[in-house]
Amino acid sequence: MARRLPSQPPVLPGFSFVHVLGSGGFADVFLYEQNMPRRQVAVKVMLSEVVNDQVRQMFQAEANLMAQLSGHPSILSVHQAGVSGDGRPYLVMELASASLSERYRRERIPVAEVLRIAVRIGSAVETAHRAGVLHRDLKPSNILLTAYGHPVLSDFGIASTIAAVREEESVGLSIPWSAPEVLLDETGGSVQSEVWALAATVYSLLAGRSPFEIPDGSNSSSDLMSRIARAKPQPINRPDVPASLDALLRRAMSRRPEQRPASVLELVREFQQIETELGLPQTPLEIAMDDWALGTVSDLEDRTRLRPLASQQVVAKPKRRRRVAEQAQAAPAAVRTVRESSSPVRATAPVSGGQRRVTWILIGAAALVLVLAAITTAVLLKALSAPSAGDIPVVADISGREQGSSVVFSWPDPGLQGNDTYQVATRNGGTATQPSNRFTVSGTPGQPACITVTVNRDGKLGAPSAEKCVDVGTGK
Repeated sequence: MARRLPSQPPVLPGFSFVHVLGSGGFADVFLYEQNMPRRQVAVKVMLSEVVNDQVRQMFQAEANLMAQLSGHPSILSVHQAGVSGDGRPYLVMELASASLSERYRRERIPVAEVLRIAVRIGSAVETAHRAGVLHRDLKPSNILLTAYGHPVLSDFGIASTIAAVREEESVGLSIPWSAPEVLLDETGGSVQSEVWALAATVYSLLAGRSPFEIPDGSNSSSDLMSRIARAKPQPINRPDVPASLDALLRRAMSRRPEQRPASVLELVREFQQIETELGLPQTPLEIAMDDWALGTVSDLEDRTRLRPLASQQVVAKPKRRRRVAEQAQAAPAAVRTVRESSSPVRATAPVSGGQRRVTWILIGAAALVLVLAAITTAVLLKALSAPSAGDIPVVADISGREQGSSVVFSWPDPGLQGNDTYQVATRNGGTATQPSNRFTVSGTPGQPACITVTVNRDGKLGAPSAEKCVDVGTGK
């Protein structure tokens, strides 16, 4: 079937058309130059023949979703959205390259680079999940690269809120990277199906093909769906891919969703653990802090400073003195005491403007003292409630055994609680944080592989374990 020609680029005020970037089933993407601020942007424009009320709503939903999430460093930024003069909706987006989707089939991408991409894109997917959004089209071609080589997730065109997904809902599918339960219409999408899709995407970047594609074999849609239903991906066949990574990807693509990592975050943490196993620095997670939007102390102080100024403007008008007096009566007792003790003027006597200013400055100072006292109390209570090092269990009896060219360490649970984790440190300076009591280190024959394990409870570290070493190649 011949590919269609791109549509005519629309005339957009403030933008100059440069050339066509690509075409899809429902939209074309064009390169434009924005006049102010001057920069090159990618503009995604819906095809006029597919635009109807439903498609227009879907396009608006995509714009809103990407705008909501595009503050994430690994999600493609959306600058603006609108409708062109000829009635076609469009998105103005950050310009990025789709070279990765061509590169993985053309050349072997280093394992370290694939793991970095996996952690960053996984962080973006986990962020979407925390916002209640499923991407539902994770695949290599939806991972773009910015001008600085940073991978970003794009195309939320068939994304949906997790709560709105229904089993009977039908969506467009990218078969090679879709979980079996989605292909078989058992679900319209879930966190577990996104774990599958991310693992299948990482597999593809390593293997140079999708997981169920057979080189030089028949790879029709029905062939792929049949193999995916059996959930037995082809081996990667790369000597530089560690067995632990291959095993992780196979587990993440298990036929039964409950056998996969429980979340994308759990899968990403296992990718980080493999980075440590390979002696690589861990790629940091890119997930917003839970309290990132809360007001800071400086914001609070700014608001405290503004209130007396606003009140000063009120008392400057004689006809509102009664209202100000009522406000003072409603103020906290500590504030009223400061006011009464600081002003020798009786309530029935006229009060000068200077005295009013002094009074309200003292009220503001008292309010600031109360606020700072509350903050100090909260900090002290948090410090008092934090666990002491003596309350945190200590890991003991670490054992280690050689397994091929690696050393597998394990230890008994010393009594972890709730969200406790282990912080594992290797002698070469690498660290990893994990819930598992097993840790694998790549060994070098003739040299010892050593680790120290510390329990992390609510961000506080306990006492470290004794260092455990295994001499690689001797079994000791």
